Amino acid sequence: MKTIKTLLLAIVMVAGFSVPAAAQFHIGPRVGITVNQLHLNDKVFDAENRTGFTGGLMAEFTVPIIGIGLDASVMYVRREGVNKYVEAGEVIVDKNNRNYIGVPINLKWKIGIPAVGHIVTPFLTTGPEFDFLCSKQTIEDMKRKKCDVSWNFGLGVELLKHVQVAASYGFGINNAVKYVDSGVTTTDVKGKDRFWTITAAYLF
Repeated sequence: MKTIKTLLLAIVMVAGFSVPAAAQFHIGPRVGITVNQLHLNDKVFDAENRTGFTGGLMAEFTVPIIGIGLDASVMYVRREGVNKYVEAGEVIVDKNNRNYIGVPINLKWKIGIPAVGHIVTPFLTTGPEFDFLCSKQTIEDMKRKKCDVSWNFGLGVELLKHVQVAASYGFGINNAVKYVDSGVTTTDVKGKDRFWTITAAYLF
């Protein structure tokens, strides 16, 4: 938790020094769903797509006219999954549910459209996401990383200057999990997260 607080303080400080005084600041709740798949490098395992959920608080800085800015969120993220593999001729199914405190930080470009910009404004986003594991180990043969780092690419639309609906795709950068055998890490079987996130936010 101390690490999360330090990271958020750094975000606020960077935004405060880098964004001009005329920049617009908005904050509000953000909720949505996630569709996650653990991308494994060993086909012995089969990781299925599963739907989870996310919710938290989002802050946004935007420079008027050019429409470029930053947004950062602190989110609770529930990633649900099922791993299947065959052992001694029997299909074994393990639930792979993980809970995180996620901190996505995005560069955002709002594309102004003359005449209707006050009603609808599309935008593009990209940036890193830092997910801090907060759930307990549930699969004996799997070791979970305490921090899962990914990179997101997204798009969305802002409605009436307050409501933002967005979709993004995240590529895991580091291995989110490693499988172990009798307490010894098996380096050949690793997994990176791949996930869609669809959210709606209301900014004040």
